[in-house]
Amino acid sequence: MQQIEVNSSQPKSQAYPTLLKQVQALCYGEANIIANLANISALLYQTFGWHWVGFYMVQQNELVLGPFQGPVACTRIAFGKGVCGTAWELKKAQLVPNVNEFPGHIACSSLSQSELVVPIIKNNEVLAVLDADSDTLNHFDAVDQKGLEALCEFMASLF
Repeated sequence: MQQIEVNSSQPKSQAYPTLLKQVQALCYGEANIIANLANISALLYQTFGWHWVGFYMVQQNELVLGPFQGPVACTRIAFGKGVCGTAWELKKAQLVPNVNEFPGHIACSSLSQSELVVPIIKNNEVLAVLDADSDTLNHFDAVDQKGLEALCEFMASLF
């Protein structure tokens, strides 16, 4: 296994390219998607210290909780519901500065204040979503979105 060193002090603009290389190294030669998603969620959690980060997998027309780091989470999310379901439906990242202002937000944790959800798409089909929550309003920005979109583009190759 590749040894990964986390440098949480570097600016986000530098952290994401480094993170992508680390994820590629972590996943090299490992075919099990659950193992890869577990390591990726742990690496994201260690690197950025978000309140919650993890994956929901598309299974039988709903999102089902996959590997994550953080407090207990919602187990299933319907298509088009909440931030995750909306990202799945629209096949587009959802950057939410204040979850309390998002119509139909699903509050898995009352501490969550802002959220960024990025779909993992292969052959124009959403296979999963990467969900990141912060306990701070306006935590995520365009740098986070771009970095996680690049990560999810790579992750599509793992499925």
